[in-house]
Amino acid sequence: QHKTPLPPANQSPKPRLLQTHECQPVSALPDQLMSHSLDHLSAPEPDALKPAGPTPSQSRFQVDLVSECAAETALASDSSPPEYSAEPLRYPVSGGEEAKGRFRVVNFAASSPDSAPADCAQNGDTVMSEGSLHSSSGGQQHHHYDTHTNTYYLRTFGHNTIDAVPNIDFYRQTAAPLGEKLIRPTLSELHDELDKEPFEDGFANGEELTPAEEAAAKEASESKGVVKFGWIKGVLVRCMLNIWGVMLFIRMTWIVGQAGIAYSCIIVVMATVVTTITGCSTSAIATNGFVRGGGAYYLISRSLGPEFGGSIGLIFAFANAVAVAMYVVGFAETVVELLINSGALMLDEINDVRIIGTITVILLLGVSVAGMEWEAKAQIFLLFILVTAIFNYFIGTFIPVESKEKFGFFSYDAGILADNFGPDFRGETFFSVFSIFFPAATGILAGANISGDLADPQMAIPKGTLLAILITGLVYVGVAISAGACIVRDATGMESNVTLSGLNCTDAACKFGYDFTSCCGCVSECLVLQVMSVVSGFGPLITAGIFSATLSSALASLVSAPKVFQALCKDNIYPGIAVFGKGYGKNNEPLRGYFLTFGIALAFILIAELNIIAPIISNFFLASYALINFSVFHASLANSPGWRPSFKYYNMWVSLAGAILCCVVMFIINWWAALLTNVIVLSLYIYVSYKKPDVNWGSSTQALTYHQALTHSLQLCGVADHIKTYRPQCLVMTGAPNSRPALLHLVHAFTKNVGLMLCGHVRASSRRPNFKELNSDMLRYQRWLLNNSSKAFYTPVVAEDLRQGTQYLLQAAGLGRLRPNTLVLGFKNDWRIGDIKDVETYINLMHDAFDFQYGVVILRLREGLDISHIQGQGTVLYTEPLHQPVSFKQYDEDGKAHTRPLLKKEKRSPTLPLNVADQRLLDASQQFQQKQGKGTIDVWWLFDDGGLTLLIPYLIANKKKWKDCKIRVFIGGKINRIDHDRRAMATLLSKFRIDFSDITVLGDINTKPKSEGLTEFAQMIEPYKLREDDMEQEAAEKLKSEEPWRITDNELELYRAKSNRQIRLNELLKEHSSTANLIVMSMPLARKGAVSSVLYMAWLDTISKDLPPILLVRGNHQSVLTFYS
Repeated sequence: QHKTPLPPANQSPKPRLLQTHECQPVSALPDQLMSHSLDHLSAPEPDALKPAGPTPSQSRFQVDLVSECAAETALASDSSPPEYSAEPLRYPVSGGEEAKGRFRVVNFAASSPDSAPADCAQNGDTVMSEGSLHSSSGGQQHHHYDTHTNTYYLRTFGHNTIDAVPNIDFYRQTAAPLGEKLIRPTLSELHDELDKEPFEDGFANGEELTPAEEAAAKEASESKGVVKFGWIKGVLVRCMLNIWGVMLFIRMTWIVGQAGIAYSCIIVVMATVVTTITGCSTSAIATNGFVRGGGAYYLISRSLGPEFGGSIGLIFAFANAVAVAMYVVGFAETVVELLINSGALMLDEINDVRIIGTITVILLLGVSVAGMEWEAKAQIFLLFILVTAIFNYFIGTFIPVESKEKFGFFSYDAGILADNFGPDFRGETFFSVFSIFFPAATGILAGANISGDLADPQMAIPKGTLLAILITGLVYVGVAISAGACIVRDATGMESNVTLSGLNCTDAACKFGYDFTSCCGCVSECLVLQVMSVVSGFGPLITAGIFSATLSSALASLVSAPKVFQALCKDNIYPGIAVFGKGYGKNNEPLRGYFLTFGIALAFILIAELNIIAPIISNFFLASYALINFSVFHASLANSPGWRPSFKYYNMWVSLAGAILCCVVMFIINWWAALLTNVIVLSLYIYVSYKKPDVNWGSSTQALTYHQALTHSLQLCGVADHIKTYRPQCLVMTGAPNSRPALLHLVHAFTKNVGLMLCGHVRASSRRPNFKELNSDMLRYQRWLLNNSSKAFYTPVVAEDLRQGTQYLLQAAGLGRLRPNTLVLGFKNDWRIGDIKDVETYINLMHDAFDFQYGVVILRLREGLDISHIQGQGTVLYTEPLHQPVSFKQYDEDGKAHTRPLLKKEKRSPTLPLNVADQRLLDASQQFQQKQGKGTIDVWWLFDDGGLTLLIPYLIANKKKWKDCKIRVFIGGKINRIDHDRRAMATLLSKFRIDFSDITVLGDINTKPKSEGLTEFAQMIEPYKLREDDMEQEAAEKLKSEEPWRITDNELELYRAKSNRQIRLNELLKEHSSTANLIVMSMPLARKGAVSSVLYMAWLDTISKDLPPILLVRGNHQSVLTFYS
């Protein structure tokens, strides 16, 4: 391989091309693809000889070459990819410009390409990772390549391209601690025209680092020499120590005495089945993606979401803290017994327990605070003692000693085994004995709880946890069988029970010459604790085993609680606890959490009443197990493509059975503790649900919500429409949702929790549409709707004009049966001063809607609807310009959103005073958000459109803000039949079960309107008349075809009666409904092609002017009300 000699420092290197047949000529490459960066990957060189130009971290695009530890030494001298020339390929840059920061490396590692390779220290199963790329692969050196200058890409594709090959670093989360996050080229970079600048701020996908992320990135880059554990030291040892509790030595032989060998084995197997299912579920979740610190809390919260995770995280951390006290008191009681036997009591029993417990927990705290490495060493030492004690017991069972016979130990004997095979319950039942044993099987999450300190949690948690369950289960069964086969049930421990006659004696001890019948039926508590010591080869070792079991469990819990609590604090689910989440040192130890745990444990040690606390703790652990099992079932049920654990030995139904079993066991152990646990979990769940933390962890709850929405949407498609299930589903032409709040609020009043609401927004553009901006708006406005509690969907389209866009929406909006059936428009207040073509378009929207069998609703307010022109005055909503292409919302590694609020309220100061008209408009736009006082909703049901005119006011009146408003109904009728018409309408309304306060029959609708009204109407339409009588027929026809909105004299005469009716109706409305909170009125129809758009617009204007808020409604003439059941 050839190395290019470096030019002097003051001279720039000459551009040279590699002599390979794949390279394109320089002229063929566009300027934007050229880069001026130079990566030197050879050995370190003096600063004076370094070439001028960007360092590797400034290169336009960088790739990590991941190499194994073994290859590091080979790469130290020549760091180029194998078989490729190290000579960089360079291109001159036109205009001397570079695209700086286009492809940014987040969390750039401290190591540089010139630094020496990292040591791969892998001693035993503890991996010391020096800025390792992936925690399981030891320390590795990062090499950064520029895709433009490196021949690796030329050889791969035969031409220079900024398109990137697949790379693990593109898939890292922002500020990931395991390696750099690289940003792949965006679609805009690869696809947009070359003269366009795809984004201006230099950050793809809006991934600017927040200060918190920068701190995390800095912390990650500095975390060299972090202690990480393998599966043996990290998981297996911890789980075995935690599962082999003090029960093994103190209670196991008592359980055999009560339940017999057969039932004892069944009890152990039942407990093991529950823990094994939970272990498999834990393994499945732990292998479904990278696991951080936080153990059970992390697994549950990232699977089921913050509600379940937050509730279980708090009680799990608390349970571990109290468990420390439980184990320490167990240790202290054993020590006090030894003191009593040797006559060395300090004060009295309880105070001695408190003194010894306090000293012990202080020492344990010291070990924990010293660091995880010390704690791990202490655990291995304790495991050695514990295993020695267990072997000591098993060896002792094979050595018959005569002096032990009076205690009932006769070594292995078939007669003893037969006697002890069945149960002999004394004051206990099978389930009470099971409830006493089950806590001995817990502790399977001890390894998972320190997931953040494991080198490879995905491998370590399944392997270590399941093997620990197997080994401990076998030992429990072994102890049960051996104890039952070599110790008689009852023994007095007194020499006087020796008998040679064997008369009146039937049990197994008789053939050994002992008669213990005097003891039958008694429960010899004093002997129960000493049986293991009697049997063992060397008695004091059993005491050491008890010490080891209690101290190791206490130590594991003392470490687990702060780690879980630290993860909970970092997620900021509960207010005020973040202070305990701060980590110290290279291992990020939660020292404040340690002291909090110490405080809780010390408080419970001083109380020393742990018989009440013990069942609650067991239930807290079981609740965690139940939720872990349920997580797996839930994730499998949701069928999300993201659920693909590498651990395959799980089944969703087995996991569900495991969750149910855990709940059953909770009630078996202690029913009131189980109820208390459920109440606490439920209360915390409700609290977190109410608080709605701003996190997005891609939980299975989200996946299942989508799955159910999809399933139910498809099911709806198979159901035919029925009048009883009719719902108004509205396409509301709001434009930007915050520009016409009154329209949004009123429609929301009758669609909220009832029907579908789509906010249609037509972006008229004759130029090529900017789809990036459209997508950006879609996300922003949908978020705005959610933040304002509007249950609606924002649906924008790009079209050449409003009519075309509305036609698109009328045809394509919605999904399956969730499609709009009613078009809602704001009234066009400015129709007389704007472009008359806009009136033509506006009226045609209604014609199109009726053609598509939609109902049409128009809202008119005196003041108008559109407030988009009021900017920067008072408290208004504004939208931020977004430059970056919108992709999925970026979240940091903990799932917390760090984007700026897309729409926010801005208070400008000093506040500019609004003019009177604008102030009125702003007030009117908020009127439907306020509670409506006592008033009326007046329904002018003049024409039967299927009942929509009546249904909408009924739905509005049912809402909380409108509940004080009464419905008044106005109908047309003949003067001589007013009573009859009123009774008929009252009967119809009562059959529809719609409450009303009054019915008014209008017999004078067809009376001639007042002359002022006629004059005003004539003046309104005057500018738009065709006046065909004043011109030749041909000229008139030509003008009409060019301007179809013009009103002909013939048309005016033909519809004079209808025009007069609109004027008269407006007079009646002013007379009867001028004080109504809302008027809902049948909208007059105009035949398409017969009535010109301006005349129809004039009718709508005339009927609705100078009135309170009015809704003009026309259904599609399909019934929407029925009185049949």
